[in-house]
Amino acid sequence: MDILRITGGSRLQGEVNISGAKNAALPILCAGLLTADTLTLTNVPQLNDIATTLKLLGQMGVRCARDSDGTVSITASDVTALEAPYELVKTMRASILVLGPLLARFGQARVSLPGGCAIGQRPIDQHIHGLAALGADIRIEHGFVVARAQRLKGAVIRTDMVTVTGTENLLMAAVLAEGQTVLENAAREPEVVDLAELLIKMGAKIQGHGTDRIVIEGVKSLHGATHQVIPDRIEAGSFLCAVGAAGGDITLRQVAPDTMGATLSKLQEAGVTLTCGSDWIRASMDQRPKPVDFRTHEYPGFATDMQAQVMALSALADGTSVIAETIFENRYMHVQELLRLGARIDIDGHTAVVRGVAKLSGAAVMATDLRASASLVIAGLAAEGETIVERIYHLDRGYERMEHKLRQLGANIERLSSKDLS
Repeated sequence: MDILRITGGSRLQGEVNISGAKNAALPILCAGLLTADTLTLTNVPQLNDIATTLKLLGQMGVRCARDSDGTVSITASDVTALEAPYELVKTMRASILVLGPLLARFGQARVSLPGGCAIGQRPIDQHIHGLAALGADIRIEHGFVVARAQRLKGAVIRTDMVTVTGTENLLMAAVLAEGQTVLENAAREPEVVDLAELLIKMGAKIQGHGTDRIVIEGVKSLHGATHQVIPDRIEAGSFLCAVGAAGGDITLRQVAPDTMGATLSKLQEAGVTLTCGSDWIRASMDQRPKPVDFRTHEYPGFATDMQAQVMALSALADGTSVIAETIFENRYMHVQELLRLGARIDIDGHTAVVRGVAKLSGAAVMATDLRASASLVIAGLAAEGETIVERIYHLDRGYERMEHKLRQLGANIERLSSKDLS
């Protein structure tokens, strides 16, 4: 099992390219099931979750080809299996995103229930209720969602909560439904917009994406398309938090600053100097961070996926920060590991009170989920001495060669096998 060894104290300097967005690429890959034609995607990141999705599609009979430059082509002309097995779904909850496309195009699907998750339950009841409103017969049998429909029919669907994957699943199902579908209380995330833009290129009729009301006029079939996945706003934000904690002057390339408003505002409030162009961000930090208060919220609010990284930055702030996590019930598991590095953090329900310290001290820590792992790397970059981050397979799910990119910026970080330390 791999680990990261970080020797903190180095200021970050230089430029780095940001990868394509994992959370945009995953539903877009699943959208390939909606047509027999070839879908060609560029800027697809090299991540474990992407590999898992391609493996799942391959098991269904989808032909998948992946190049080292981030280009992926998928052709679902000869789908042989309409099932997502537990063995794959349990490793990546986003596998549920094959449910809508399979049902819409083939009239049936059998997808394993995802089960729990380290950061919270994230139930799929909104997916099921929405598909049922479109006319699907859905049953839970032996741990699987089994869905059938001759052809889905348009409907007005208002979800009880804002759900990104729910919106994406229902959007993909509705594009082939008969008549008009209206998704009320829809997620507004840039990744949802990117999926809609791809579907439009494939021949779908969609309006309102990027708002909380999406209107879809169903079509009989979709065709192939070529599409570039949007930049990963969470990866970009994580690197900005790293320079905010460790200090320095970096430039991020291949980014989309217009999707990062809430994150950029908080980092500026924390004292990071930011200059933005259409596809680049320059960030410099020459002082101890200032404390910031924030509450996670659906887009365009502050992303829950940035909470842990900004907490790591706030651990070094000259003052007290108050953070409220409103999206997931178990998303403070990184706190215990930050405490090992010398952070002062108290948890009261959904609220974390972070009392900044002048310095952190390196220690052995363990990643508990994807964004928690990034927060530990950020803290390790700023800590005195050596930090060992274990279980970095979490990191590899969502960050493409993070240690390589950090070394480009002058960080003292290396990937080792745990055997190398024994």
